[in-house]
Amino acid sequence: MNRPLLVIDRLVAGYGEASVLAGISLTMDEGRTLALLGRNGTGKTTLVDTIAGLTTHHSGSIKLLERDITRLRADRRVAAGIGWVPQERNIFKSLTVEENLTAIARSGPWTLPRVFSMFPRLEERRRNLGSQLSGGEQQMLAVARALMVNPRLLLLDEPLEGLAPIIVDELLAALRQIVEGEGMSAIIIEQKARKILPLTDDAIILDRGVVVYSGTSAELLDNDEVMAQHLGVGRAATPA
Repeated sequence: MNRPLLVIDRLVAGYGEASVLAGISLTMDEGRTLALLGRNGTGKTTLVDTIAGLTTHHSGSIKLLERDITRLRADRRVAAGIGWVPQERNIFKSLTVEENLTAIARSGPWTLPRVFSMFPRLEERRRNLGSQLSGGEQQMLAVARALMVNPRLLLLDEPLEGLAPIIVDELLAALRQIVEGEGMSAIIIEQKARKILPLTDDAIILDRGVVVYSGTSAELLDNDEVMAQHLGVGRAATPA
């Protein structure tokens, strides 16, 4: 049986004095992948940013592999095993693709050759500056860079947002290989619920900073009522 990777207990956090998360608790085992869903403004990004150490902590705790990381700085959380891919990507646009990857690399199984095998487009553009990449290539670079810190937990904030359909398919295939083929644990925020749920083991839905649904991704995909109520997603198409 897998041991708990992430344990969040009654977490209250936000920005300054304002609280966005209102007492969230969740447990995530090693080797599992979690879809973090909800309408805009429900606290999804705040939760991921809080795990990464970028918000104001008010109460509650966060443990990673039984280590309390609640008070750690963001850089110390990277060292503890957190890899983070924000919506803004935050790549170094004045550095080459290869420099982006090697600048933050930590020792472990994810090496430059391994990352390039996962993202062949990046190897083709290894000498290109970050500013010379398309939006989809920048997103691939952001994911690859997070892998290069050799995390135990990968946090992805809307990785498919604004990408062309062909790039979405390419990135989804890479993410599937990362979480299923390589066994990486991940929390993925995504507005396109039906795109990401087949890729994940479990799902939670947030509303006003609290968890309003928790279950397996397969169960949620079959629950049209919950999908419509909390995500505004219509019923799945019925095969003819």
